[in-house]
Amino acid sequence: MKDKLDDNRPIFLQIKEQLEDSVINETIKPGERVPSTNEFASYYKINPATAAKGINELVNESILFKKRGVGMFVTENAKDILIEKRKQTFYENFIQPLKNEARKLHVSNEELVDMIKEGNINEN
Repeated sequence: MKDKLDDNRPIFLQIKEQLEDSVINETIKPGERVPSTNEFASYYKINPATAAKGINELVNESILFKKRGVGMFVTENAKDILIEKRKQTFYENFIQPLKNEARKLHVSNEELVDMIKEGNINEN
Protein backbone atom coordinates (compact mmCIF):
# COMPACT_ATOMS: atom_id res chain seq x y z
CA MET A 1 0.00 0.00 0.00
CA LYS A 2 1.08 3.55 -0.66
CA ASP A 3 2.19 5.52 2.36
CA LYS A 4 -0.10 8.48 1.68
CA LEU A 5 -3.23 9.31 -0.24
CA ASP A 6 -3.66 12.44 -2.36
CA ASP A 7 -6.02 14.93 -0.71
CA ASN A 8 -7.04 16.31 -4.11
CA ARG A 9 -8.59 13.10 -5.46
CA PRO A 10 -11.41 10.89 -4.18
CA ILE A 11 -10.00 8.31 -1.78
CA PHE A 12 -12.09 5.43 -3.13
CA LEU A 13 -10.64 6.02 -6.63
CA GLN A 14 -7.10 6.00 -5.26
CA ILE A 15 -7.72 2.70 -3.50
CA LYS A 16 -9.25 1.29 -6.68
CA GLU A 17 -6.29 2.46 -8.80
CA GLN A 18 -3.81 1.16 -6.24
CA LEU A 19 -5.36 -2.30 -6.47
CA GLU A 20 -5.51 -2.08 -10.28
CA ASP A 21 -1.81 -1.18 -10.41
CA SER A 22 -0.98 -4.08 -8.08
CA VAL A 23 -2.81 -6.48 -10.39
CA ILE A 24 -1.20 -5.07 -13.55
CA ASN A 25 2.34 -5.18 -12.14
CA GLU A 26 1.57 -8.58 -10.58
CA THR A 27 2.24 -7.54 -7.00
CA ILE A 28 -1.11 -9.22 -6.41
CA LYS A 29 -1.64 -12.26 -8.62
CA PRO A 30 -4.83 -14.00 -9.80
CA GLY A 31 -6.42 -15.95 -6.98
CA GLU A 32 -4.69 -13.93 -4.28
CA ARG A 33 -6.55 -12.11 -1.54
CA VAL A 34 -6.51 -8.30 -1.56
CA PRO A 35 -6.48 -6.15 1.58
CA SER A 36 -9.90 -5.87 3.18
CA THR A 37 -11.89 -2.69 3.59
CA ASN A 38 -11.00 -2.73 7.27
CA GLU A 39 -7.30 -3.14 6.50
CA PHE A 40 -7.44 -0.14 4.15
CA ALA A 41 -9.46 1.83 6.71
CA SER A 42 -7.01 1.06 9.49
CA TYR A 43 -3.91 1.76 7.39
CA TYR A 44 -5.15 5.08 5.96
CA LYS A 45 -7.37 6.09 8.91
CA ILE A 46 -10.44 6.34 6.69
CA ASN A 47 -14.03 5.14 6.86
CA PRO A 48 -14.34 1.49 5.79
CA ALA A 49 -17.27 2.48 3.55
CA THR A 50 -14.89 4.65 1.52
CA ALA A 51 -12.53 1.73 0.93
CA ALA A 52 -15.50 -0.53 0.19
CA LYS A 53 -16.66 1.81 -2.57
CA GLY A 54 -13.38 1.38 -4.49
CA ILE A 55 -13.28 -2.36 -3.91
CA ASN A 56 -16.92 -2.79 -4.95
CA GLU A 57 -16.24 -1.02 -8.24
CA LEU A 58 -13.57 -3.63 -8.96
CA VAL A 59 -16.04 -6.40 -8.13
CA ASN A 60 -18.53 -4.83 -10.58
CA GLU A 61 -15.79 -4.78 -13.25
CA SER A 62 -14.96 -8.49 -12.68
CA ILE A 63 -11.49 -7.68 -11.34
CA LEU A 64 -12.23 -9.01 -7.86
CA PHE A 65 -14.61 -11.62 -6.51
CA LYS A 66 -15.84 -12.21 -3.00
CA LYS A 67 -15.45 -15.41 -1.01
CA ARG A 68 -18.01 -15.10 1.70
CA GLY A 69 -16.41 -14.82 5.12
CA VAL A 70 -12.89 -14.96 3.66
CA GLY A 71 -12.37 -11.77 1.64
CA MET A 72 -11.90 -10.40 -1.85
CA PHE A 73 -9.71 -12.15 -4.40
CA VAL A 74 -8.30 -11.32 -7.83
CA THR A 75 -10.07 -12.99 -10.77
CA GLU A 76 -8.09 -15.07 -13.25
CA ASN A 77 -8.50 -12.59 -16.13
CA ALA A 78 -8.25 -9.39 -14.06
CA LYS A 79 -4.93 -8.29 -15.56
CA ASP A 80 -6.19 -8.67 -19.14
CA ILE A 81 -9.37 -6.74 -18.35
CA LEU A 82 -7.41 -3.93 -16.73
CA ILE A 83 -4.86 -3.68 -19.53
CA GLU A 84 -7.61 -3.43 -22.15
CA LYS A 85 -9.42 -0.81 -20.07
CA ARG A 86 -6.23 1.21 -19.59
CA LYS A 87 -5.37 0.97 -23.29
CA GLN A 88 -8.78 2.42 -24.15
CA THR A 89 -8.31 5.21 -21.60
CA PHE A 90 -4.81 5.87 -22.94
CA TYR A 91 -6.20 6.12 -26.47
CA GLU A 92 -8.96 8.53 -25.43
CA ASN A 93 -6.80 10.71 -23.17
CA PHE A 94 -3.54 10.80 -25.11
CA ILE A 95 -3.72 9.43 -28.64
CA GLN A 96 -6.93 11.20 -29.74
CA PRO A 97 -5.74 14.63 -28.52
CA LEU A 98 -2.33 13.97 -30.12
CA LYS A 99 -3.95 13.12 -33.44
CA ASN A 100 -6.22 16.17 -33.24
CA GLU A 101 -3.29 18.49 -32.59
CA ALA A 102 -1.24 16.87 -35.36
CA ARG A 103 -4.15 17.41 -37.75
CA LYS A 104 -4.31 21.12 -36.81
CA LEU A 105 -0.60 21.46 -37.48
CA HIS A 106 -0.84 19.56 -40.77
CA VAL A 107 1.46 16.83 -39.46
CA SER A 108 1.04 13.75 -41.63
CA ASN A 109 0.57 10.28 -40.16
CA GLU A 110 4.06 9.37 -41.35
CA GLU A 111 5.60 12.45 -39.71
CA LEU A 112 3.77 11.72 -36.49
CA VAL A 113 4.99 8.12 -36.46
CA ASP A 114 8.54 9.31 -37.16
CA MET A 115 8.32 11.83 -34.30
CA ILE A 116 7.17 9.12 -31.92
CA LYS A 117 9.88 6.72 -33.06
CA GLU A 118 12.54 9.37 -32.61
CA GLY A 119 11.29 10.16 -29.14
CA ASN A 120 11.68 13.86 -29.81
CA ILE A 121 8.57 15.62 -31.04
CA ASN A 122 10.36 18.97 -31.25
CA GLU A 123 12.30 17.95 -34.36
CA ASN A 124 10.71 17.80 -37.81
